[in-house]
Amino acid sequence: MKKLVGYVLTPIFYFFFLLTLIIFQPIQWLSYKFGYAAHKKSVDALNFFLTYCQVFLGNSITFINEQELPENRPIIFIANHQSMYDIPGIIWFMRKYHVKFISKIELTKGIPSISFNLKYGGGANIDRKDSKQAIGEIIKLGRKMQAHNWSAMIFAEGTRAKDGNMKRFQVGGVATLLKLNPNALVVPIAIENSWKVVRYGMYPLSAGESLKWTVLSPVATEGQSLEEITMAAEKAIRHKLLQPLPA
Repeated sequence: MKKLVGYVLTPIFYFFFLLTLIIFQPIQWLSYKFGYAAHKKSVDALNFFLTYCQVFLGNSITFINEQELPENRPIIFIANHQSMYDIPGIIWFMRKYHVKFISKIELTKGIPSISFNLKYGGGANIDRKDSKQAIGEIIKLGRKMQAHNWSAMIFAEGTRAKDGNMKRFQVGGVATLLKLNPNALVVPIAIENSWKVVRYGMYPLSAGESLKWTVLSPVATEGQSLEEITMAAEKAIRHKLLQPLPA
């Protein structure tokens, strides 16, 4: 039934999703001329609308954050990754933490609004074929975090879990950012059910799904190795999602 309804609702969803991207392209360009604060407000608004475009599929949005997180120190958010629809909700609901992403450099061209934000929003745009460039971009991001008390979002699996089953977390990006920001708070975020939206591919999208993000308790970092910190974040998310560690 969800697939059948998706055939009807997916064109409506794509129309409003694309319309949002087109409308906010000139808004972002103009706001960027007035500086970072103005541009960020336009990006926040963009991601509000992108998040709630899910209503055109009959999908619900639930974001739970019961943590008292500081705004005066860098935060490294670590999450599982299920689909591109993970991202707008994080940007919107965690907007006061100035969350920046590590993205593929290919995404900085050709996508209305999204490419502009990736290019000028302060995140790291990496070339996966050029490890030196990738490390350099992450180092730049780490330095910006320290200078501005920004936060970073790392999808530590390295790729999307298209069936919702988590892959093992990789320590690389987390390690680089923590070395540059030893005072950073490490906070896991568990993402549920966004993979179901694209379970049938780009068309039809699945209708009637319940997308959910849960911000979990910060990970203790004192006296822990980088590997142990990353593993603790992975275990916390697996516990929330009821997914055991693979053998």
